[in-house]
Amino acid sequence: MATKTTETAPNLVLVNHHDAKTFAIALLTASGVSARNAEITASGLVQADLRGVESHGILRLPSYLSRVRNGVLDPAAEPTLTQITPVVAQVDGHNGFGFPAAHLGMDTAIAMARVFGIGMVSVKHSNHFGMSAWIVKQAVEANMMSLVFTNSSPALPVWGGREKMMGVSPIACGAPGGKGKDAKPFILDMAPSVAARGKIYKALRRGEKIPSDWALDGEGKQTDDPAKALEGVMLPMGGPKGSALAIMMDVFSGVLSGSAFAGGVTGPYDMSKPGDVGHFLVAIKPDLFMSLDEFRERMDVLYQKVVNSEKMHGVDRIYLPGEIEQLNEEQRLKDGIPYVKEEIDALNAEAEKLGVDKIPLKE
Repeated sequence: MATKTTETAPNLVLVNHHDAKTFAIALLTASGVSARNAEITASGLVQADLRGVESHGILRLPSYLSRVRNGVLDPAAEPTLTQITPVVAQVDGHNGFGFPAAHLGMDTAIAMARVFGIGMVSVKHSNHFGMSAWIVKQAVEANMMSLVFTNSSPALPVWGGREKMMGVSPIACGAPGGKGKDAKPFILDMAPSVAARGKIYKALRRGEKIPSDWALDGEGKQTDDPAKALEGVMLPMGGPKGSALAIMMDVFSGVLSGSAFAGGVTGPYDMSKPGDVGHFLVAIKPDLFMSLDEFRERMDVLYQKVVNSEKMHGVDRIYLPGEIEQLNEEQRLKDGIPYVKEEIDALNAEAEKLGVDKIPLKE
């Protein structure tokens, strides 16, 4: 990414990240989620908010909990692990929250990679697991490289088509950064569409317009209205290239795992049936061909080459993928996470339903 943007709004309020996580855990446990699974889920959501990816943060909780109340997501489900080979395993999410299933999957992949150099885990019968980058970070913090794939509910046409078929399924991967406390890991987390669908929902919640090249409305016309965009289709980035990447996510995450695929995944805002989402997770030991120190030194050279490249006109700074989000996290750990008042009201409405204390705001 080449530019950094700062969002401002007149009705923003700030929440301390510890308070946001405590509040999310309270909502989840009150809904029947175990303490450990609630902590894993809340952590993944708050990490998204800290990194500036509010479309995948705690504002997802109302839709998740609505699915629980409608009986299409099992809050008490525990993911189970089956070892297939020494370097391959499968996790069955049993229609529980996607976060614990993905966490178990990456934990298992990391453990296999420590012994054999690589570990691969397929996850079936799962649900939305939020921002992919939190799973990549799980691997990075264990000094591992990683691939994190998932499929998702139909929102994107295949190239040349007009009906929703493929999901806006994120492609994510990462690697540890250079040496020192200021080292920046490489963390890529991107949708195969021009924009993630969660950003459309975020704009809808906040009463904002969207860029007209993000989506088509139900009549196949470009629109800046998020409500009309949700009636239509997302647009793939790079035309046939984005469409092909979305199909790739479905092959690795849906077809391979035994989960839903080819438009069969149920979205987190659909209360009709279980999600049946599939994930594909790989951990790779970075010191297979050289020492970890040498790998980190080479990553530092790459980082310096990238960020110190000659800049195009109008660009003040060049960033490594994931660096803007890391800077957001550092700032929000100090200042708090900004939410729009209407979003806080929606969260507190959930708290009232469950008899949980309201989310505290920073003074």
